[in-house]
This record gives sequence, structure tokens and C-alpha cells, in this order.
Amino acid sequence: MKKVKILTITLLVAVITMVAFIGVYTKVQNRMENQVKDYDLAMDLKGSRNIRLKVSTGNKTIIKDAEGKEVEDSESLTDEQIKEKGYTKEEVPNNSEEVKTVENYQASQKILEKRLEKLGVTNYIIKLDDTTGDIVIELTENDRTDNVISNLYTKGKFEIIDSDTKEVLMDNKDIKQARVMYGSGNSIGTSRGTNVYLDIEFTKEGRQKLEQISSQYVKVEEDMPEENTTNNETTTEETSKETKTEKKITMNIDDNEIMSTSFEEPVRTGKLQLSIGAASTDKKALQGYIDQATSMATVLSTGSMPIEYNLDENQYILTDITNQQMEIAIYVVAIVVALALIGLIVKYKALGTLGVISYVGFISLLLLVVRYTNVTIAMEGLVGILMTLVLNYILVNELMKKSEERIMVYKDFFVKMIPVIIMVITFCFIPWIPISSFGMTMIWGIALIALYNVILTNNLLKIGTRKEK
Repeated sequence: MKKVKILTITLLVAVITMVAFIGVYTKVQNRMENQVKDYDLAMDLKGSRNIRLKVSTGNKTIIKDAEGKEVEDSESLTDEQIKEKGYTKEEVPNNSEEVKTVENYQASQKILEKRLEKLGVTNYIIKLDDTTGDIVIELTENDRTDNVISNLYTKGKFEIIDSDTKEVLMDNKDIKQARVMYGSGNSIGTSRGTNVYLDIEFTKEGRQKLEQISSQYVKVEEDMPEENTTNNETTTEETSKETKTEKKITMNIDDNEIMSTSFEEPVRTGKLQLSIGAASTDKKALQGYIDQATSMATVLSTGSMPIEYNLDENQYILTDITNQQMEIAIYVVAIVVALALIGLIVKYKALGTLGVISYVGFISLLLLVVRYTNVTIAMEGLVGILMTLVLNYILVNELMKKSEERIMVYKDFFVKMIPVIIMVITFCFIPWIPISSFGMTMIWGIALIALYNVILTNNLLKIGTRKEK
């Protein structure tokens, strides 16, 4: 029975170790992909993306009518048509001199910081040149970097306008927040899947405006006259036959039309739900809908930047730490760990072998924990992992040395760890990646030491102690 228990635990440790160091591979579109989450590395380990947002110095062409009002939807007009209608062309700068102020530059920086926060980016550096208004941002390089960058230089001007008169009915100041929502359902010609929605919640004042607009811009039923022809004479009679006409609103972001619609009934909830993607079971298509909805929600929730920016630079900066240096460091750590584990076997014989099995499982589980808890690993985070391994080695050694006093060993160990625990918890809340990375790796490591050794190491050593007796 003891051998069965030891074999079961050993197999469990072996599976965890294989998952942590090798991965779990499945076939995706004729290629094998590792389904185990990758490490979230900081800029000092993985490199960074440096972008420069430059204040736009370009112009835009607007067309005005005889009364000096801007003509909407004028892109399709030819020069001949403009001349015939008596319109005039005018070049207007994207950023007038009046808006190029330090206050607007700083406001734009704050909006960018909010967008980065909404997109889940915590490891970044942002710098503003108060003189030129240019903004330099340094981001961690990963699969999401390009998508994040595309949301940074979007101005984010939101408008709901009358489709006919082009009167602005609502804008950014009426939005409280926007978020992505999901729902299941069927769409024509597709199997049951997931729908992606953009949910826009308006402020108290915006809610009143939305209710008023949705009451006015609805489908209207009218009595229409019907023509009758008798003896080659046409007469018009009133009839009860009804036809429907629509008064529409248009929703724009940065002057690009998102949708044009009318309302079936007044909206009194203060929310608008826009469908971004139809029901889909395709993982790639669904992720595309989610990314699109997330981008729109981020821009709408953070407001419109007072300055229009252009993406001037977009460069990948290599880390100072080379792959060769990392490999050497990993080999050195592996050799030290191997020698330390061999020491346990030499010192404690069979009991030491069980301790080694437990320790290998701890390393593997720790590597999985730091991946799935989204810990950003900087150089200081690696130090935290190494310190956790040292602490666990000390505890395992003490547990084997005093096998009859395990409860006291646990108690003494964690009483001594109290100051360290308080310190690393404090580090977790410091918004500086090197310190928070160290704190997060340490706190998860200490938590794992407490749980793992009580559940697995303790059982292994109990079995080994009974067997020796």
C-alpha cells in the first residue's frame, strides 16, 4: 500500500514536471501549439517597443457652402460639382495653434495612461515633452503590443448626430463607461456560438438625452394618399393604408460612421448595446470581435484627446540580456539545485529521495503558478523565485531532520517568515515593476510553500518514516 502511494505521488509529480518544462501540445490548423500559458516577461528580459506620438502638423480639407457651413459627406464630390453648387474648399490644420497648450498635452498623456490601464498594460514608461507635445511610450513586447499601440494614437471623438441635418446630439461627455459583453445565440446559417456586444452606459445627463433622442428618432407611421384612375382621370383619395418612414441617427468615432439606425421604442435604461460580431464558434473570429469591441470600449471610456497625434516611431528595442547569458544562468542554477538534491539523498538515503521528489514537484508547480497568476517577471522577479526555492529547500531539510516534530518545524518556520511576508505583501502594491515583480513571485512562492508541503511533502515523509521504522 505504501509503495502504491509513493508511486501515485511520483507519477503526479512527473506529470506536473512535464507540463511545466515541456508543455501540452495540441493540433491547431495543421501545426502543434503549446497550450500552457507562456511567462509574462518584463522589458528587461524580453525587450520593449518604443513608440513616439507626434503632434499632427498636417491639414484637412473641408468644404463649405455659400453660408459658410461645413458640408458633410463631401468626399465623393468632384471639383466640378463643388463649383456648380457654389461650395468652397478650405485647408484647416488638424491641430490649431489654440489647442497646442501644455494643459492639452498633459490631458492627452492622462488619457493615454487610462487607455493603457483599460487594456491591462501595467509595465510601461510614458514621457511627455511639454515644449513640443510629443509623447514617448515604452511597452513590453508581446503578442498584444500591436493591438495596444493601435488604440493609443486614436483621438477618440464620439458623436451621435442627426443623419439628415448633421446636428450633434450626443458626444464624449455624455458617456460614463463602455465595456465588452458576451452572449450566446444562433445566427442564420451558423451553429450556436458566442455574440460579442459593445455596451455603452451614459451619464445621468446623457441618459436623459438618450431617452429624448430615442423617442424622437423612431419609425413613424403616416396616412398616405392613394391615386385612383377613372376614365383617364386621376383622383387622390385619403386612405387608411399606412406606410413607415424613419428618422435616423448616425454614430461616429473620429468622424467615421459606426452605424446608422432608428429606434423601435424609447430607451430608458441609459444604455446602448451594439452587436460587434454575430454568433461564432470560430476561436480566431471570436477573438477578432473581442479585440474590436475592446478597442472601441477603451476609446469611449477614456474620452477624446484634445490633441490629434500621429504615430511617428515604432521600434523594437532588444534587451541587454542575451539568450546565451540566460542559458548560462539557467545551467548554473540547474547544477546548483542538482548538487543540493544529491546532498539530500546522500544525507537522508531513502527519505532524502522522497524529499527530492517533493522538491522537483514544487519547482514545477511554482513555475506554473507564476504563469497563470499573470505575474510580470523582471530580473528582480527571478531573484524572488530563487529565494523561494532556497526557502523551500531549508524547510524540506528541516522536515527530514526533525521528522517527529513536523508541526513544530512548520510553526517555527512561518513565525520567522512573518516579517518577510509583511515586506513582500507591501512590495506587491508598489507600482514599479522591479519591486512588484519581486513581491509577487515571493508571495505566491511562500503561499505555495505553505500549502504544498502540508499536502504533499508531509504525506511523502510520513510514508517514508513508517517504512524506515
